[in-house]
Amino acid sequence: MYTQLDIETHFDGKLKIAYLNQPETMNALTKPSLSDLKDFVKECSEDPIVRCVAISGRGRAFCSGQNLDDAFVQGNEHHDHDIIRKIVVDYYNPLVTEITRCKKPVVALVNGPAVGAGAMLALICDFVLAVDKSYFSQAFSNIGLIPDTGGTYFLPKLLGRQLANYLAFTGKKLSAEESKSYGLVAEVFTEEEFAPKSMEILEKMSNMPTAALKLTKKAFAQSYTNTLKEQLELEGDLQQEAAETEDFIEGVNAFLQKRKPDYKGK
Repeated sequence: MYTQLDIETHFDGKLKIAYLNQPETMNALTKPSLSDLKDFVKECSEDPIVRCVAISGRGRAFCSGQNLDDAFVQGNEHHDHDIIRKIVVDYYNPLVTEITRCKKPVVALVNGPAVGAGAMLALICDFVLAVDKSYFSQAFSNIGLIPDTGGTYFLPKLLGRQLANYLAFTGKKLSAEESKSYGLVAEVFTEEEFAPKSMEILEKMSNMPTAALKLTKKAFAQSYTNTLKEQLELEGDLQQEAAETEDFIEGVNAFLQKRKPDYKGK
């Protein structure tokens, strides 16, 4: 079904992991791989069985950014003066939209370098788990471009204006530990720990009250533009919506009965 993704399914279908699968190019992004990723995230979002989604890369890299050979027809940068805009609008923007509005948690498993659009692909996910040998680089300026894949929206919010400018202007490589210190990465593991520790977290996410996580994502997203008054009103509305889910009832009963809850994600 997917031409450039390797899909794994775990925990009776509750977890799905998409691996970018072009290790010979360090998983550089192409129009087919961007379309595959968008479709994968959208399908997972709508699948009632899936409770958690993850994106990673095969080989030694997470993603090296846009494949420039794929961007330019026959290597002729003058073939279409609007080609970059078309790729951004037709391929990157829809993927960013699907990831940020996905009804399930979307986790980036950064197994190696994440560069340019590859770095932003990780950072637009709900959180990032990274191996200690990985690094992140906003390398767009190195070839005369601006951050895309949501970069100009998310970087200032994640880092503040000073650091966002510094990293975007210089393309500086941030180690996994540096990225964690800046709040870009949630957890960093050694190479030996990365797979088992990440899977522990993904298993936990696959058994959480998914509807509440969806509502949390919605509230966080709207906080960027809401006033405090608007956000407090939204919290009331969404909290009521969460309280009407089966998972809330199960959570309360489990607490009162002093047992582990068995959430169904609805």
